Amino acid sequence: MIKSNIKLLVLSFLLLISLKPLQSAEMVDPIKVEWSFKGLTGTFDRASLQRGFQVYKEVCASCHSMQYLSYRNLGEPGGPEFSEIEVKAIAASFEIEDGPDDQGEMFTRPGKPSDKFKNPYPNVKAAIAANGGAYPPDMSVLVKARKGGANYIYSVLVGYEDPPPGVTLDDGVYYNKYMIGNKIKMPNNLSDGLVEYSDGTESTVDQMAKDVTTFLAWAAEPELEERHRTGVKVIIYLILLTILVYLSMKKIWSRIDSEI
Repeated sequence: MIKSNIKLLVLSFLLLISLKPLQSAEMVDPIKVEWSFKGLTGTFDRASLQRGFQVYKEVCASCHSMQYLSYRNLGEPGGPEFSEIEVKAIAASFEIEDGPDDQGEMFTRPGKPSDKFKNPYPNVKAAIAANGGAYPPDMSVLVKARKGGANYIYSVLVGYEDPPPGVTLDDGVYYNKYMIGNKIKMPNNLSDGLVEYSDGTESTVDQMAKDVTTFLAWAAEPELEERHRTGVKVIIYLILLTILVYLSMKKIWSRIDSEI
């Protein structure tokens, strides 16, 4: 019995050793970025959020939906904070299907701030058919849904490379060192100068990847800044309460000591 258990332990150890190189070859740890929104007092960079939305609108929105966001969210505190006029203009730039009308027909109209972000496809099957059998995930909470969060999303966006010698890829599949298995069906859609930023910032691949990742981080957790502010208030309250309790206890024990 003891010998069989020892054998089992040895085999398990050898199996773990053999699997470790395979796992490391399949996926590289994400790049660590110093995001402004990380940490106890982290906040979103408003300019980066606005640029990130521009990248999403001009590059990502043709394939990826953001079903949990409405255009009015773009003007709310804590987010990109576009002006009311800008939010209305952004919404109106999209044609939204509505209806039925009095004749029972569907029709299209300019978007309104209260509308949800327009879905690029009418249904899931249409999305899969248009992308070679791969479903482009909704980006609303993508940062929270992926291990590694913002660092992972950013790393994938900048992680496209030519496949190493000996690696063959099927048609419509691309090599990305930060993906599990190093294979991804989404093409590399970012290139230097692709977007003309309205604030004059140079649109390098690195800049666009950081901006759109910041925007996706906000979309996944729009209440982050409020949560941070609440956390700081709670910590200050607990510190003050601890001091008061300590002083009260010290005063009580001083009386007891004097009586003794």
